Amino acid sequence: MSFDLVLFGGTGDLAWRKLLPALLQAHRHGSLPAGGRIVGVARDDLSDAQYRDLIRSRFEGVEGDKQPSEDEFARFAELLHYQRMDLTQPADYQRLKDRLAERNADVVVMYLATAPQLFTVACEQLGAAGLATPHTRVVLEKPLGHDLQSNRAINAAVRGVWGERQIFRIDHYLGKPSVQNLLALRFGNALFEPWWRRETIASIEITIAERLGVEKRGAFYDQTGALRDMVQNHALQLLCAIAMEPPINAHADAIRDEKLKVLRSLVPWTDAALAQNVVRGQYGAGQLAGEPVRAYRAEDGVAPDSHTETFVALRAGIANWRWAGVPFYIRTGKRLAAHEAHIAIHLRPTPHPIYPTPLVCGTNRLVIHLQPRDGLALHLLAAASETRGVRALAEAPSLTPVQLDLDFQQRFGAERVGAYERLLLDVIAGRLNLFVRADEQEAAWRWVEPIMQHWDAQNARGEGPRPYAAGTWGPGAASALVARDANTWLEEC
Repeated sequence: MSFDLVLFGGTGDLAWRKLLPALLQAHRHGSLPAGGRIVGVARDDLSDAQYRDLIRSRFEGVEGDKQPSEDEFARFAELLHYQRMDLTQPADYQRLKDRLAERNADVVVMYLATAPQLFTVACEQLGAAGLATPHTRVVLEKPLGHDLQSNRAINAAVRGVWGERQIFRIDHYLGKPSVQNLLALRFGNALFEPWWRRETIASIEITIAERLGVEKRGAFYDQTGALRDMVQNHALQLLCAIAMEPPINAHADAIRDEKLKVLRSLVPWTDAALAQNVVRGQYGAGQLAGEPVRAYRAEDGVAPDSHTETFVALRAGIANWRWAGVPFYIRTGKRLAAHEAHIAIHLRPTPHPIYPTPLVCGTNRLVIHLQPRDGLALHLLAAASETRGVRALAEAPSLTPVQLDLDFQQRFGAERVGAYERLLLDVIAGRLNLFVRADEQEAAWRWVEPIMQHWDAQNARGEGPRPYAAGTWGPGAASALVARDANTWLEEC
């Protein structure tokens, strides 16, 4: 199958850091279909050769198995081409159409790795130029809008050009091997289904922590914030994977139907719940790995009086029979103490304990590690071996925490398919299972929008985000949030 992948924003940060390295890995693995062509599109004035040199420089200094050999990159470079375009100029779309007509590939993928405000004009111009054909697919990067209204406007413009089955709204967390294993864990093993419910599970924690700050994305991030950047998409998609009912099959719409039910079942916000169950923070100066780091407001591109949140912690609930009364804690932030993402499922204690148990929070829990480690650990209690004297037969043995640990990288090898590699291959093949449907996005925006409105009202009163020092786990109010339910975050156990 021949394909053309047109990468709008072909010299941008996302293409540089994620997309082109993922395509190179797919080519190295032999999974990229033969007869392909990658056309980078941007406003820079480059030739094909200059574009190839630019992408080659991306891998200078890369260590380990991510570093391609000269021969490997030379073969990959044969796929790389470049087209200078101004996305607001209709004549440039006609030139792109002429270039694509040279091959008439079986599949054409339009990947919009651009600023979201360009999605509408790009789609409308692609349609006007006759580039939205039945064998064309469009990929939309997050964030898709900045609120419910803008999300609906973008989706309406895109659906005016393409059918829903041609639209691939990407969330790279859904392509992570660990998230795929979460679905396999739930729906491929009979062991877990009987206790995957409120009667057995006491609480669930989703943490996505980053040690990095905003880096070179200060201007973008200051208009976005952690809620839009991480919670509305990544965190809620993880929540759906944990909480959804078993789909009738593994087809795309069956899975997405069940995720939508979860989003629609989230307990809606009230003023009292917003005040008590949502914490926002912003990092100040601090230290990471012994090195001083500057405050968020001192970052390039950030307003010196910014109220943009770099940290969010919240308590959510799901109003259905499976999850009624189970708190779901979501936490994400920048400049935190670790680079780590995990899902911790804390089980209820035994109804009638007959052994003395150690004072360990969430004594029985399942922890699904997403990054940097990829695996899962089941935390249990076992009888401690006795090495000092003989115990009375009538005395119950003491228990000690133990864990069953599975490291997916060790089990399956380091050359596993990465998130973007998997998703790009799925786009080319036309598989929609790991992509987000429009009604899912709308439901997610509808749930988070009251939080944004609550913060706007706080800002108007001069109440900004809570400060926290870089290198910590965020504001102290985040610990108080879970402590009200007699719970703790995983690192506090």
